[in-house]
Amino acid sequence: MNKARLEWVMSGLTQHALTEAEDQFIKTALEDFDKNHALTVRQEERLEILYKEKSQSIPNNKSNHSSFKKSSPKKTEPRRPRKRAF
Repeated sequence: MNKARLEWVMSGLTQHALTEAEDQFIKTALEDFDKNHALTVRQEERLEILYKEKSQSIPNNKSNHSSFKKSSPKKTEPRRPRKRAF
């Protein structure tokens, strides 16, 4: 993987919420690339798979719960006070 491709993949991944493990892997991969000017085959495969998975989801989801439609609260009419029985 060349530097341009790595930067393109990274720009796509930064648009999505990542788990701690994914974030740590990306940091390690970037450090390895800076040190060796290359990634291992396994690192390249994992980055590509991660990119494909994340690109199919909606950007900036913080959790799976946010994928549900959020609806505004329905307007309700104020309650009428009850008549007291003596």
